[in-house]
Amino acid sequence: MASSLLNGERAVVLLFIAPILHATSLSLLPEALSLSLLALFALVIEVFADSSPNSQLAQFKTRRGASSGILLGVVTLPCLMISRLIQLSRALSLHEIGVQDVFFCSTDLEYLRLQYWAAFACGFSVLGFLGYRLWQLPNNIQPISLCTTRDVKFILSCLALCGTVCCVLFATKYHIGWSAALKLLWVLSQGLATVKLIQHVVHNFPFCASIGEALLVTGGLVIYFGDMFALTFAKIHGYLSQSELTYVQYGIRRSEISIIIQGMVLGLLLFPIFLKLILPIWEYFTTSAYSNGRAYHEIGKSVMFYASLASVLIVIAPLWMQIVQTFNVHPLLWVIDFIVSEPVKRLSLCIYWVAVILVSVRRFYNISKNSKIERILLRKYYHLMAVLMFLPALIFQPKFLDLAFGAALAVFLVLEIIRVWRIWPLGQLVHQFMNAFTDHRDSDLLIVSHFSLLLGCALPIWMSSGFNDRPLAPFAGILSLGIGDTMASMVGHKYGVLRWSKTGKKTVEGTAAGITSVLAACSVLLPLLATTGYIFTQVSLSLSLSLSLSLSHTHTHRNAFLDILVLHWFSLLLAVTVSGLLEAYTAQLDNAFIPLVFYSLLCL
Repeated sequence: MASSLLNGERAVVLLFIAPILHATSLSLLPEALSLSLLALFALVIEVFADSSPNSQLAQFKTRRGASSGILLGVVTLPCLMISRLIQLSRALSLHEIGVQDVFFCSTDLEYLRLQYWAAFACGFSVLGFLGYRLWQLPNNIQPISLCTTRDVKFILSCLALCGTVCCVLFATKYHIGWSAALKLLWVLSQGLATVKLIQHVVHNFPFCASIGEALLVTGGLVIYFGDMFALTFAKIHGYLSQSELTYVQYGIRRSEISIIIQGMVLGLLLFPIFLKLILPIWEYFTTSAYSNGRAYHEIGKSVMFYASLASVLIVIAPLWMQIVQTFNVHPLLWVIDFIVSEPVKRLSLCIYWVAVILVSVRRFYNISKNSKIERILLRKYYHLMAVLMFLPALIFQPKFLDLAFGAALAVFLVLEIIRVWRIWPLGQLVHQFMNAFTDHRDSDLLIVSHFSLLLGCALPIWMSSGFNDRPLAPFAGILSLGIGDTMASMVGHKYGVLRWSKTGKKTVEGTAAGITSVLAACSVLLPLLATTGYIFTQVSLSLSLSLSLSLSHTHTHRNAFLDILVLHWFSLLLAVTVSGLLEAYTAQLDNAFIPLVFYSLLCL
């Protein structure tokens, strides 16, 4: 039990949580206590689940070769939210923002606090569900001992106690009344929705994800769509009553780009459900018409598919955008106007992206068919391609990059739907092409690697919109995946000798190369950001202070600045090291977890 309790992945996760808890202020004490309890019971349930192969959790068809990942999957989203809370709380307490932005940052703080509790409810509800399933042994297997059942009952009792304590902690942040009751009901409903959705994902997409990966995806989707639902309800209520719905309206500032991305993602994720509803009706009326030719039936089905897709993207999704945000023109026309508002820079960037994609994809696809190079190394070239594409755009055109990430995600979703449903004429071609770059983490049903790479680079950038006093935070995905993960794999594959574990393939040499490469990239990137005018926050003040102190010869001030500089680099070293160790030890989808962990630590 001791050896199973102290494996590498769990130790790194606890090392990830420790600095976040250490950085919390007294105003965030309820969140810190609830996070500690959540991590403790997630650890207990993961150890119990991994040591009980005959439990009901074995019936879940999870991804082969991966651990359960319960602890990592449960704490990632709450840690992400609480890191952003720490960042905003620090800015408000140190008066790092202007007077005109105090109100918006205060409302953003309340919004993030409610999002934290929603993330907590998602993880805690899944833990309760897993604990209940652990209690149920298969019908054909007898309990190993009375102690097993007693232990599970103890876990469930502790979970109930934890839930009660966290409800009390939640109540301490809000005044007793209808507003607090509705917020608590809203948070709990998102937890129940996560349980339902994770059951749906595990059963309908077998062998596609571990429990931790499924929890990260389902929790993120529930919080994301819950936010969209609350925003829609608040806007409609405002239109009807001409007043603000204070207990639902978060007050967070939303740009047109974020609304467009939300609408498109919502439409594309709901599109398969819409298609499943109308497809039987269409086949009922067309079976007799196409009975003489299967080819005509497939063509008609594809025409119906593309027509339905166009209606969702052009009519239904933009209608939602118009409800929640004031667009003077159709949202798609707004996108075109946004692009041509700076035609030279943005169109040139588009041409550069298309050239990089065409050259790289053609080259790597030919290599994958004719070479004996391992696919894991071929896929790392796409990580380097992401650095070439996203790094210049993030420095010079960050808003346009936000929109481009949304467009790329929409294209990936459409292509995956076409591939899975084998829609004529692209379905089989897309399937053959994507299979050239799959590895053991992809299943026959879903190919998720390209999604994880795109979202791993995009999420830190999207989450940094608004106030951000840590200029390296938006680069968390690009640095950790494009540079750190790539160098770790290449150096470890070619020169690695010392392995972190007897069963794993990750080497000490590869991890050291990944950590060193990210630190070297940061040392180059920070001066570059300063010279290009990207930094307008605390780091710019520190650089200005460095210049003034170098001109003056005040020994005390210079020592104070050196202390601040050492502290900043120590924090960066901690963030890079923890994310590098997580890449070395985790059996989860590292493209999904590492950028979020790195971003959370950079916010501190």
